[in-house]
Amino acid sequence: MSQPVIPGGARRGDLELTQRQREVFVAVVAQHGRTTRPVGSDSLAAQGVRGSSAAIRSALAELEELGLLARVHASSGRVPSSAGYAHYVCHEVTPAPLGDEALRRIDERLRRSARDVEQLLEEASRVLATLTQQLGLAASAPLERERVESLELAPLDPERCMLVFGLRGGTVRTLQLEFESPLDHAALEEVERTLRGSLLRLTLSEVRERLEESPALVRDSAMRIVTRALRARLGAPELARFHSSGAGWIASEPEWSAARELGPLMRIVEEGPPLDRLLVTPLAGQAAVRIALDEDRALTGLSLVTFPLAGSNPVAIGVLGPLRMDYARALAAVEAVGSRVAGYL
Repeated sequence: MSQPVIPGGARRGDLELTQRQREVFVAVVAQHGRTTRPVGSDSLAAQGVRGSSAAIRSALAELEELGLLARVHASSGRVPSSAGYAHYVCHEVTPAPLGDEALRRIDERLRRSARDVEQLLEEASRVLATLTQQLGLAASAPLERERVESLELAPLDPERCMLVFGLRGGTVRTLQLEFESPLDHAALEEVERTLRGSLLRLTLSEVRERLEESPALVRDSAMRIVTRALRARLGAPELARFHSSGAGWIASEPEWSAARELGPLMRIVEEGPPLDRLLVTPLAGQAAVRIALDEDRALTGLSLVTFPLAGSNPVAIGVLGPLRMDYARALAAVEAVGSRVAGYL
């Protein structure tokens, strides 16, 4: 499963490149991003990379040995690998400022849709597509099918507690429960043990059903008090909201020139899963990049730049594009749009 990479975030085991290796590596990423073709020493020298062709070839070989570059064919030049793009995002990418005029247009477009969440998310996806010329996404991800992996009750005072569901997809669902009668810590601990025994490994949809039907959850007064509070907070099943815009941009990329390759991707974009879940990560308020998505074959060769919004509702925006996309531009776009959408929610 693809893991989120944080721009500027040091990771254990990260490689330390020499100055020459770094210069050659960054040049390969830039040139491949522009041309989509494998990059060789002669083209790098013509581009202005310092050193002889032999010295550049040596650096290319070293970078391939480190796993940051790969050969498409034995006789061709090299392209950045998935590990190479992850290293690039962590160590070389700084979000590119959008400029005052671009920010003004973003504000204007989002403001017109601010009163309706559906319209706001739809407009956010359009704005992202315009800014990046990639596929813009926005989602309020459904959690109904996510399974409960952990459950905790954290008391706030005798009449309130926080219930924290840890879900299999990595999402955390937090609910504040208000009790009709006060409960002490010992009673809450016993309720927590009972809830874990009854609700773990169920989906949230199944949790709702269990709360209505299980005799174990109403066997004593403390259980009844907590169960009623939990039923009230869970409410009705959540509906997925998934919006995408800019399919024409991604369809024009050379990587998806064949209709048979593009069709499965477009079906995922229309339906939502698993993109809706991937958009909403635990990193609320922090832009992140998932390099080389592997959750579905149709997503092979794609990266997802995400910006989950801080708050109780799992809402996120993002940009989907090829591995060689302009990450600096995409990160700046999701941060600018995401921070503004958050202000309206």
